[in-house]
Parts: sequence; C-alpha cells; structure tokens
Amino acid sequence: MRICGVELKGNDAIICIMSRENGLYDIPQTRVQKISLVDAGDSEAVQHFQFTFAKLMEDYHVDKVVIRGRALKGKFSGGPIGFKLEACIQLIKELQVEIIAGSFVKKTLVRSQIDIDFRDTGLKQYQEPAFDTVFAFFESDPYMK
Repeated sequence: MRICGVELKGNDAIICIMSRENGLYDIPQTRVQKISLVDAGDSEAVQHFQFTFAKLMEDYHVDKVVIRGRALKGKFSGGPIGFKLEACIQLIKELQVEIIAGSFVKKTLVRSQIDIDFRDTGLKQYQEPAFDTVFAFFESDPYMK
C-alpha cells in the first residue's frame, strides 16, 4: 500500500509518499515536495490546487492520504487557508483521506521499535513532519505490519 503523508503549513501542502511491503519501507522520489495554493480567494486557483494534488496522487498510485491534524483553536491552531487546503484534499473523490492528530503521531513514534534516521531518507528538512505522519500511520496500523 502506498500512502502520502501531508503537513499543511501556510498555503502549502507538504508531502511525503511512502510504501511498505514485506516490512521494508520505500520512499520514492517525487517531482514535487509541496503543492501551493497561490490565491485562496480565487476559485480557479483552489480548483487548480485540487487538480494538481489529485493528479500527483494518481501519478504515484497513492492508495491513501493521511493529513497531520492541527488544533482548531488556541495558540497553535491552524490558519484558515490550511483548513481550505484540507477540505480540498478531502473532497477528491478518488482518494481515501484520514486526519490523524499530532499527539497521536508523537506517541506512535515514541512507541515504535523501528528507528529511522530522517537524514538517511533523502527528503528535504521541511518534509520531516509529513514523513513522521505517514511513518506513524504505518506503525500504528496492525494490518500494515
């Protein structure tokens, strides 16, 4: 199964695609590491973001998308554009989308018996939260082991 981890930051959807087969993780090289929404007030720009994201998931044969959840209120709450991006991704008909809490990701990474040094992944530093999200999902799902 191939899964895409997503962290929404500002007007960007930062991605990390990963698959796991026979206990081995694979992180394919992707043509982009993040997809941006240029103008959140323009419906054409929003549709372009959604189309671009859907096309990327189709091209890389992604089965599921896991989005790192953000607080709805408080000091560390997500911004309005981030929630718009989240809705755009959730409304893509062909995709299975799940939102997982940041606290769940942290707990799962602490409990994980596999220690992957992020520097060895070949990903950009800003992709680490997306990587952690998809890795935690794989580690928490008993059907993935």
